Amino acid sequence: MPKRFALRAGAIVAASALVVIGAASSASAHVTVSSPDAKPGGYAKLVFRVPTESDNTSTTKLVVSLPKDHPFAHVGAQVKDGWKVEKKEEKLPAAVKVGDVTLTKAITTVTWTATAAGIPPNDFDEFSLSVGKLPEGVDALSFPADQTYSDGEVVKWADVAKDGAEAEHPAPTLKLAAAITPVAASTDSSDTLARWLGGGGLVVGLLGLAFGLRPRRAVEKQ
Repeated sequence: MPKRFALRAGAIVAASALVVIGAASSASAHVTVSSPDAKPGGYAKLVFRVPTESDNTSTTKLVVSLPKDHPFAHVGAQVKDGWKVEKKEEKLPAAVKVGDVTLTKAITTVTWTATAAGIPPNDFDEFSLSVGKLPEGVDALSFPADQTYSDGEVVKWADVAKDGAEAEHPAPTLKLAAAITPVAASTDSSDTLARWLGGGGLVVGLLGLAFGLRPRRAVEKQ
């Protein structure tokens, strides 16, 4: 194989790999919420995935805020080894009917606090809630979250994307159009776009590699 063809092949493969790796990194960097069984009008398990985006500090606390405009009549929090969980109930600004129940107060925040080492640097963990009933006629629910690190830094995942631009710290958002798996759910539509672009980059790279390595004689005969 001529040297220039080998160099071209290496460059194409490397570029394709960088596109895919970059897409995966941007999609996994945020605190996200997903559900294997979320449907309007039903009960659901919500899974919050929390990465520690640090090389030398751990995640020691997670506070998840539940929607006050669409409160849940039932909120069950996952009990985890090494974590203390607390649920805070508040009086609602106005009574809200959820199914056959009229709520005047509801669980508005759930807090997990580490009693051990927390989530180590560059690792992640998941925290679950069992909630219901989910509202009907609503496309999505937002769950702003505060992530506290062992050095005292607090990252507020509460931003809302505006004018199509990606939010710096997007609030975990759950779509309710249909049941959503942990793989499909994301906090930002840009995550899905990143995956498509990553896959497209790989395909284009491989096609370029295939055409770039065709023997010169075969090209000349066409």
